Amino acid sequence: MKQVYICFSTDIIHNGHLSILKKAAELGEVTAGILTDEVVASYKHYPLIPLDERVAMFQSLKYVKNVVVQEALDYTEVLEKLRPDVVVHGDDWLVGYQANIRQKVIETLKKWGGELVEFPYTHTPTEETLSALDALLSLPETRRSRLRRLLGCKPCLSVCEAHNGITGLIVEKTAVETPEGRRQFDAMWVSSLCDSTAKGKPDIELVDMTSRLRTLEEIMEVTTKPIILDGDTGGLVEHFVYNVQTLERMGISAIIIEDKKGLKKNSLFGAGVGQVQDSVEDFCQKIAAGKAAQKTHDFMIIARCESLILEQGMEDALKRCHAYVRAGADGVMIHSKSRTPDEVYAFCEAFRREDAKTPIIVVPTTYNTATEQELAARGVNIVIHANHLIRSAFPAMQATARSILTNGRSREADEMCMSIKEILTLLPNQ
Repeated sequence: MKQVYICFSTDIIHNGHLSILKKAAELGEVTAGILTDEVVASYKHYPLIPLDERVAMFQSLKYVKNVVVQEALDYTEVLEKLRPDVVVHGDDWLVGYQANIRQKVIETLKKWGGELVEFPYTHTPTEETLSALDALLSLPETRRSRLRRLLGCKPCLSVCEAHNGITGLIVEKTAVETPEGRRQFDAMWVSSLCDSTAKGKPDIELVDMTSRLRTLEEIMEVTTKPIILDGDTGGLVEHFVYNVQTLERMGISAIIIEDKKGLKKNSLFGAGVGQVQDSVEDFCQKIAAGKAAQKTHDFMIIARCESLILEQGMEDALKRCHAYVRAGADGVMIHSKSRTPDEVYAFCEAFRREDAKTPIIVVPTTYNTATEQELAARGVNIVIHANHLIRSAFPAMQATARSILTNGRSREADEMCMSIKEILTLLPNQ
């Protein structure tokens, strides 16, 4: 009997999957390959069902004889191990980044005379149910835990800022096809700078937590991806513990607080505007109080160290970050206003010599020549693109306003504007 191999990334089985499995079983004995959580998360949403349960699910199907775990989108390794006579796939991978994977499958099968059999990919009414199931990702208990789970299965997460519902949808839905595969953002960063700017307010913690919570709710109503909140200094310890519980209950995944005190001023101004760093003892107390207030293990408190910004040196940065971890911080964010990534690289190398596990978070606004891949190679786990949507929106809106004033009409501004139809397709329930 011929040996047939077919690979799945799905965590929900519908009629289309059963149909193609039935056709595969007619060709021979079927081995189903199940992609790992890490691989699925690299190009789709994080699986609703973990790997071991997905394996058990396919083992229970009558058309499947064997189940194996496939640890990469590339089939080469698993095919050379199993040497199947036939590989079955839908015809939806003829274009896009999967076309390269398809070609490698064909070349690999040639080594022993195997063949690729493709069946037409059909959309089924069940996919509407799958879309509804995707909505489960927006539930607080599901969304809150996903950042920590993603850190466990991806070497480096890509995070982009959102400051209202429409920018949340952009971060949620934007994806690109690259030679390495499909890329999308893993999470959202809700920045105090962007939140303040969108409201026309200065970035000095003038926008209070009640208003920040409304922004979060606006974003959460239309998105599913995990959210990291910029918590500035965290405020008074007594206030911070209540805010932690509120954010945790809402489904926020993490808050990042910085080790400064007094009137908040943007870090990129540096030491020249009178910014004062908190004491190690007091900041550790705030972290410990926040962790003690949590109700679940899911929520993360990340400590942002300003030592490099305030020119206190690498030794001070390392001493502080190790102390913050001992106090309970779930990660450390090392901030820098350098035009190159060198001092961040130096910090990562030194920090990793003593701590191989604690997540390192960076915001490469000023040293944006560094790629996510390069930062990940130095031990970085989360890269936050912290303010680029609002910074790109401002000049575009300003240019449109000037065009209308200059011409006394809006026709000349059309080329700068997205069509109403495109806007409507971006919005939910249209």
